[in-house]
Amino acid sequence: MTHVAVMGAGNWGTAFAGIMADAGATVRMWSRRQEIADQINEGCNLEYLPDLRLPDMIRATTDPEQACADADIVVLAVPSQTLRTNLETWGSAMPADAPVISLMKGVELGTTKRMSEVIAEVGGVEQERIVIVSGPNLAPEIALHQPAASVVACADMATAEHVAAAVATRYFRPYTDTDVVGAEVCGATKNVIALAVGMAEGMGFGDNTKATIITRGLAETTRLGMALGAHPQTFLGLAGVGDLIATCMSPLSRNHSFGVRLGRGMTVDEATAQLRQTAEGVKSCQSILALGEHHEVELPIVEQVVAVVRDGLPVTEVGPKLMARDLKAEKQGTPLPN
Repeated sequence: MTHVAVMGAGNWGTAFAGIMADAGATVRMWSRRQEIADQINEGCNLEYLPDLRLPDMIRATTDPEQACADADIVVLAVPSQTLRTNLETWGSAMPADAPVISLMKGVELGTTKRMSEVIAEVGGVEQERIVIVSGPNLAPEIALHQPAASVVACADMATAEHVAAAVATRYFRPYTDTDVVGAEVCGATKNVIALAVGMAEGMGFGDNTKATIITRGLAETTRLGMALGAHPQTFLGLAGVGDLIATCMSPLSRNHSFGVRLGRGMTVDEATAQLRQTAEGVKSCQSILALGEHHEVELPIVEQVVAVVRDGLPVTEVGPKLMARDLKAEKQGTPLPN
């Protein structure tokens, strides 16, 4: 039987623990807070996913050494901007030969490193063991066992296939890939685009506006990813357009919901206090913009989100600034393959 350590007990970490238990693994979760660990040991994470009854094979602890002991697979499900600190604290507890799954979708502030790069640098994990799981996977829907699919990306296809087999259930279908860069760029950037879509919705704009932002947001994401060496077809798949649609359009998306609050006139602090959960796009938008600037990639939507979140630009000025940009051809850069 596969033994899995899930490091993090928020929405997605809890839902993913449920997937792996349903796939036949025994799961030990690490929670920073004792009260969350106690709830999980009683069969339910009331704070994050109260509707999910956890399988008996899931247990929780606040001791990272205990969580990681003898793990065949380690799952990292902490907020992206805390990954480095967490790995510095308990990364040495991770087994030296286990695949390490990243559920995180962000780019590190200050370094502009993707999560796999932080895992390799701080955790000392080889690229052949780092696995990215990314797709249209809203945790509350997963908790209800509604059908969903995702990409399992690793530089080593054998590792990707091994992890895919370990997470496949009747309601969760994994597809393998080797494009780690593309999967990570899609996962991080779509959160920022979802903020912009949410702002538009909060201001009362309709589906034309939201579809425009989503489509042009996909163009920005693709430009950035290809500048970093990603495969163009990744952006047309589950990790790309699939995750983008789900995150931009669903009220279950924290980034979408955060953007709606901004569009209705809340400040960032007010929206943060009301939502009470991490919206990764708010944290990562500045580092994604910096990454684009470093590679000379134009990211106008990301730039405007940063202006709102960091600089206090009124959301009412975002639309006019984007609409006033110079006219250009839609298809630019490297063409997608047939």
